[in-house]
Amino acid sequence: MDRLTTLVERFHLSVTGAEMDHANLLALADDQGQPSRIRFFARGLCHARDDEVVLFAAHVDWSGPSNPLLAALPDVVTLDLQPHQDTKALVFLMHQEALAKRCGAQSVVNRLGEALIVRLLRDQIEKGTTEVGLLAGMADPRLSRAIVAMHDQPGHLWSNADLAQQAGLSLSRFCEVFTRTVGETPMGYLRRWRLILARQDVMRGDRIERVAHRYAYTSPESFTRAFRKAYGTAPSTLRS
Repeated sequence: MDRLTTLVERFHLSVTGAEMDHANLLALADDQGQPSRIRFFARGLCHARDDEVVLFAAHVDWSGPSNPLLAALPDVVTLDLQPHQDTKALVFLMHQEALAKRCGAQSVVNRLGEALIVRLLRDQIEKGTTEVGLLAGMADPRLSRAIVAMHDQPGHLWSNADLAQQAGLSLSRFCEVFTRTVGETPMGYLRRWRLILARQDVMRGDRIERVAHRYAYTSPESFTRAFRKAYGTAPSTLRS
């Protein structure tokens, strides 16, 4: 089961080299100058202690608060590279590309940076969290199956019973655990996810009727009401 690909594909991810005062991602070095830690500031810009050696700084843009996984991350995420030698090698290569400034270096840094962010998120999911939110839900091996099903098939006519079956839980147990862990009901999360995707599609220029049908709304009017309630404006205003 792939818990990240849909989120990476639906929300544009870019990683570009940046000065410290415009960066939110730091690669830090140990006493020997080797990559030791990655620190990502999910909200706000980065800062480093005076005794820390910064290999390189970058700015990560991943659709901001509209990305539910990014919004669920703690303010600061740190990845220790010592147990992850392959990721350490990836950071070293990014550092070399940033230093050399050869033709196409920014494209290389961006692609490697995407892989780095995915590895950082994978580590967060594997560690789990005690904070209520999407990250906690994705870290739960039962709930994550239901969440991935919603992410991958947002237009499916899901019911709580269907999602409980995906999770391998009874209906009552699933609703209880999901709400306690994620902080909203399964249907509440599904509605929010559909509207996030619908907003992307509308801003891209898709027709309102097509978007409404794509995300299982009974009519364009019902979609418009839900959209207005969530975003304070009609979808047609974004499209125009």
